[in-house]
Amino acid sequence: MDTQTIQAALPAVLLLHGLGHGGAIAALAWIAARPGGPTGDWHAARSWLMPALSADAATAVACTFWALALVGFVAAALSLAGVVVPAGTLRPLALGSAVVSLAGIGLFLGTWPAFNTLAAIAVNVAVLVALLR
Repeated sequence: MDTQTIQAALPAVLLLHGLGHGGAIAALAWIAARPGGPTGDWHAARSWLMPALSADAATAVACTFWALALVGFVAAALSLAGVVVPAGTLRPLALGSAVVSLAGIGLFLGTWPAFNTLAAIAVNVAVLVALLR
């Protein structure tokens, strides 16, 4: 792939990854609205680190992580694309969002389908490696 193609793809990757966190929020809302209904491999939020959290509290904590990551990655994508957000904010936004996303994944490991979890981890690690080297 040439450099120009990669530079064009990066904002799209960050944007899609950010919006994917919105999908996790939507999945939690779906599960809450239809308790006992079919959810595929998605489960209600529960944290192995904080097992005493009620379902509502665990959902609120998970949604906070996903909302922060969503906003951060979307803003980083806009920064990289040169739209609205200053270019100098890309690095802190992307790094912070990747850390928040990884922390949320770690706290709620097992809540999401394996493919979604592995794909999110891969993008987060790629962001960290790319920006910390």
